[in-house]
Amino acid sequence: MKFGVHTGLQNTTTQELDALWQRIEAHGFDWISIWDHFYAADATFTPEGITSGSVSLEALTTHTAVALRTSRVRCGSLVYCVGYRHPAVLANAIATMDHLSGGRVTLGLGAGWHQAEYAAYNIPFPPAPVRLRQVSEAIRCIRALFTEDVANFEGEFFQLRDARCDPKPVQARLPIWLGGGGEHVTLRLTARYADGWNVPFVTPDVYAHKVRVLHEHCARAGRDPAEIECTVNLALAWKDEDLEAQFGGIAQAVRPNVLIGSTQEVVDRIGEYRDAGCVQVNLALRAPFDPDGLDRFAADVMPAFR
Repeated sequence: MKFGVHTGLQNTTTQELDALWQRIEAHGFDWISIWDHFYAADATFTPEGITSGSVSLEALTTHTAVALRTSRVRCGSLVYCVGYRHPAVLANAIATMDHLSGGRVTLGLGAGWHQAEYAAYNIPFPPAPVRLRQVSEAIRCIRALFTEDVANFEGEFFQLRDARCDPKPVQARLPIWLGGGGEHVTLRLTARYADGWNVPFVTPDVYAHKVRVLHEHCARAGRDPAEIECTVNLALAWKDEDLEAQFGGIAQAVRPNVLIGSTQEVVDRIGEYRDAGCVQVNLALRAPFDPDGLDRFAADVMPAFR
């Protein structure tokens, strides 16, 4: 079992994040990731505009900072929204980032969901089936740019014409993950094109079901499911007060999907995800960060799986 930390970019500062990243790497975690939002995930909107939650650092910039400020962990994204950037623009940024990190970058892609962000920036927000078709095209465009000297692609949404992405990433196959739990499309696309899969805030039984569905898609695609890293994002809260501090009014709604309780209870819960097919648990942290809680997890929980 590997462990990572998904560092939310809302309501924090670059100084706080840098200190957190250094702590995470020093503790021996395997992974640090960022999210892709223009506003906080819990931003409040009214017909007159946003009333709270506008503080959120930009994703590509902070992803680059993780790459530069660490030396060992994998530097991931969970996940870049396909509607916010042309895949060729994202591919070039990620390839350069891979050089800056010495070959430690993982690219996560997703269909996006925060409709208010789209609306605020006047970015088209098509229905979910359309956004998922965009993801399908984006992952193929990016893979072609990463691996082919000259890439050509003719899609419904994206086109490449004698396109180049030079220099190529340091990694011969830079991992591309897909994020989301949709069983009909997202998991099918994962089986066909992705190197990893991530879903946030689901219970172990739900996770096990989705892993089975993914394996069924792999069988139909002629793909070995062992080639796909199955991961999960979970919140950590040692006590109810910690949960309230992180999630406020939705704390009790997310509680079934949170690592909470005693050390043994957290260890046992992670074991359930491992038995369900998960190979990496990411602690989804958001400000106000709890460094003492992170220290406790590293000291008391991680050794049980190593």
